[in-house]
Amino acid sequence: TLLTSGGLGTMGYGFPAAMGAQVAHPDKIVIDIAGDGSFQMNVQELATCVTYKLPVKVAILNNMYLGMVRQWQELFYRERYSYSYLDVVPDFVRVAEAYGAVGLRATKPSEVEPVLREALKVKDLPVVMDFVVDWKEKVWPMVPAGAALHEMIFGDEEKKKEKKLRAVK
Repeated sequence: TLLTSGGLGTMGYGFPAAMGAQVAHPDKIVIDIAGDGSFQMNVQELATCVTYKLPVKVAILNNMYLGMVRQWQELFYRERYSYSYLDVVPDFVRVAEAYGAVGLRATKPSEVEPVLREALKVKDLPVVMDFVVDWKEKVWPMVPAGAALHEMIFGDEEKKKEKKLRAVK
């Protein structure tokens, strides 16, 4: 089952949705895939997860940006970046541990699988996985600001542009 905000940029949606899914399905593996900005909207709910022993897994895609905001600024506002870079991002591993949860980190692709395997072994506590990613990574699908759902974009246009640029180089 997939719960999603549908690319609408509802920052902070994933973690509480995952908590609800875990309560509804206590025997299932529940993973929230979130950006670093999104997770910070509800990070305090780690206390709730620890208290109720909700083994929610949180995979943070940490690029030190409000990624979807930056993406909107890049694609629709001529790269006029404003308040999308996060000057200060907490150490998510230490934050998780401070709440009594498990914190893990991957800083390169070869560390991703071991972190996932370790997280899946934990059965009675929340796990925060901090995946450090390149700041240029994009999030798809997305609905442009002010657009309707049927105007959702999937990144295909962006990939075509990148291919053309590589061919020119």
